[in-house]
Amino acid sequence: SSQRHGYCTLGEAFNRLDFSSAIQDIRRFNYVVKLLQLIAKSQLTSLSGAAQKNYFNILDKIVQKVMEDQYNPRLIKDLLQDLSSTLCILIRGVGKSVLVGNINIWICRLETILLWQQQLKNLQMNKQVNNGLTLSDLPLHMLNNILYRFSDGWDIITLGQVTPTLYMLSEDRQLWKKLCQYHFAEKQFCRHLIPSEKGHIDWKLMYFALQKYYPIKEQYGDTLHFCRHCSILFWK
Repeated sequence: SSQRHGYCTLGEAFNRLDFSSAIQDIRRFNYVVKLLQLIAKSQLTSLSGAAQKNYFNILDKIVQKVMEDQYNPRLIKDLLQDLSSTLCILIRGVGKSVLVGNINIWICRLETILLWQQQLKNLQMNKQVNNGLTLSDLPLHMLNNILYRFSDGWDIITLGQVTPTLYMLSEDRQLWKKLCQYHFAEKQFCRHLIPSEKGHIDWKLMYFALQKYYPIKEQYGDTLHFCRHCSILFWK
């Protein structure tokens, strides 16, 4: 479409793409948040003044959506932590780096981020009132099947805190071995073997150790693509 054509800079692309609508789509939400996190880590100063304003407007909508829907607050907490760290460095280094806009505006934005972080910290998850079948009522093989479908180790640990049964299943060596094999090549985890006290490989520790050395595969329901023929960014 014409609204996604003719990009010259990161800021222009960010302004033209409709991220406000994209965050309403559950398939695109995590992808957009991850994109904002990448910009926060290294490309914030590459955005124009208008793009930076748009960035914080979209971020505001994301935070409000998480507060209302309680969807994936941990992902947003990571984004805000990276953004606040970057802003602290940029504000301290005014004059040494390019920071578009008045310093007072950036201080206000940093204060807003701190407020968002506090709101997310105080977020209380609503308990679902349901007299029907619950997660605890499922047979062990179904609960185990659910755990094996997770691709993030922290999600497995979080689910394992729900009930003693899920904790037992989340500590299964075979589960963490499969997770290591999914994200990392054999030659990678052969370099960082971590034996347990009984002499077996501790695959859970292996997973988090390997995370520090190698980037893991990330999965998204929908992603942006670039057409080499007509130079258009588009959703898959």
